[in-house]
Parts: sequence; structure tokens; C-alpha cells
Amino acid sequence: MVVSGTDTGARMRVLVYSDNADTREQVRLAIGRRPAADVPRVEFVECATAPVVLRKLEDTDPAAAIDVAVFDGEASPVGGMGLCRQVKDEIYRCPPVLLLVGRRDDGWLATWSQAEQVVSHPIDPVALAESLAELMRRRVAALSG
Repeated sequence: MVVSGTDTGARMRVLVYSDNADTREQVRLAIGRRPAADVPRVEFVECATAPVVLRKLEDTDPAAAIDVAVFDGEASPVGGMGLCRQVKDEIYRCPPVLLLVGRRDDGWLATWSQAEQVVSHPIDPVALAESLAELMRRRVAALSG
């Protein structure tokens, strides 16, 4: 459990789901080691398939806990929007999800999916880092409160 973003050893595990390796790389590069100075460093957990995402999110080992997830709404065969809705309904204390959508007009679908944040393709590194940092701040507050 992360207690403080100022702790130099603190890390948060961020799951990145996309069937496209280039999209996963773009997310990693946009976020970097730390998306903002006031949040912990990021440890990435990459997933290319929905079954692996479910296994990672259901893992009860505290050392393997996922703190925040980034789902690609354009992933195939299981899209990030449907997967987000599924994990929000099925995973107890599901971590917050940032959803990457294909078009700004897909915002209503992101609302349906219960995602906490939405960023549209093409990936804007600043918008993605800011959105992820906000979710990380919320997660730190929830875990320490």
C-alpha cells in the first residue's frame, strides 16, 4: 500500500491494457517514470489480453496489487470500454480506470463503462499524464484514509 507520494521508494502499479504493443508503448512513454512530482513512481504491468487483465486485477497478493489501470477502448477482440464495465461490476474494490477512446464523441460510452477518466486517441502525453496523476492522487488518498 502506498502511503505518500513524497516517499522516494513509493511505487504504484499501473496496468496498461491494449492488444496493440505500439499503444502500450505510447502510454508508457507519455507517463514516464512519474506523471507528476507529487505522485509515486510508476511500475507498469502490461497486458495484451482481457483474461490476463482479469487475473492481474483478481490477484489477492498485496505485492501484486494494481493501483490504477489504463484500458484501450480500441483493443480487440475485447474492447477496453466493455472490459472496464465488466471489472467495475465484478472486481471488489476495483482500481480506478483511465480509458483511451477513439473519438471524443465516445465520451458517453466511457460514462457507461464507469471509467473514472477518459483521454482520446491520438494520445496527448500531457493530457494522459495529468489524468493518470489525478487518479493516482485519489488512489493514494483512498489507501491511506
